[in-house]
Amino acid sequence: MKIDSHQHFWHYHPDTHGWIDDEMAVLRRDYLPDELQGELKQAGYDGCVAVQAAQSEAETRFLLDLAAKHEFIRGVVGWLDLTVDNAEVPLAAFAEEKKLSGLRHIVQDEVDDNFLLQENFMGNIARLEKFGLTYDILIYPKHLAVAREFVAAFPNQKFVLDHLAKPFIRAGEMMPWAAEIKLLGKFPNVHCKFSGMITEADWQHWQPADFAPYLDTVLSAFGPERLMIGSDWPVCRLAGEYSAVMSVVEDYIRRLSVAEQAAILGENARDFYGLI
Repeated sequence: MKIDSHQHFWHYHPDTHGWIDDEMAVLRRDYLPDELQGELKQAGYDGCVAVQAAQSEAETRFLLDLAAKHEFIRGVVGWLDLTVDNAEVPLAAFAEEKKLSGLRHIVQDEVDDNFLLQENFMGNIARLEKFGLTYDILIYPKHLAVAREFVAAFPNQKFVLDHLAKPFIRAGEMMPWAAEIKLLGKFPNVHCKFSGMITEADWQHWQPADFAPYLDTVLSAFGPERLMIGSDWPVCRLAGEYSAVMSVVEDYIRRLSVAEQAAILGENARDFYGLI
């Protein structure tokens, strides 16, 4: 099974998707399953995980409805408000949905760099394991030390780091990102997505070699058993089309064994998210 572990769908609206600025005009339209299905088929992928792009329960329901209609959407990473005092009721309700695999919050946009360590938020993260839900960590490099403290509090919770924590690839900077990634990788319950790199590079002039030091670092930190490929489609279209984006990782991991490649290209995502 080959799985794209990270992509998005949306009906574009400027209020809902205010982060899409003038430089991102290519994203200012609807992106829906029929379009992605063609990309997946052409690239040889069997399915995908749809990840929230807006912070509302309506977004979670929208993605679950799409997943119910399209078999190739194998799982959904949605959003629920985990900053409330007790999210037990909505968690229990949404956990009944077979294709809800996990939750995510757009922490990178929060003013408080210690957002992950808020008492209510951590209290609700502690409830996820009971409902069999994973958690995607979306942060910048400046948040990595906080992320370590966060995951250390939940040794049995399944976490995955999105987009390598968005290192400064365009500038060619490695430190302190690389050192922090190696420390985060020491937590066995934390996985990482080979995703979102293209848009952190020079959108017009990137080369596959630009990503090698970052891929090397993450492979060393997490090992092939805790890595999964993701396109970040359609956001990736800012810098490259689907097949070109996926080829960066596919070509890089050809040095690995067949079993290790299979793990990164789908089996790890299947097992981590409990895909059906």
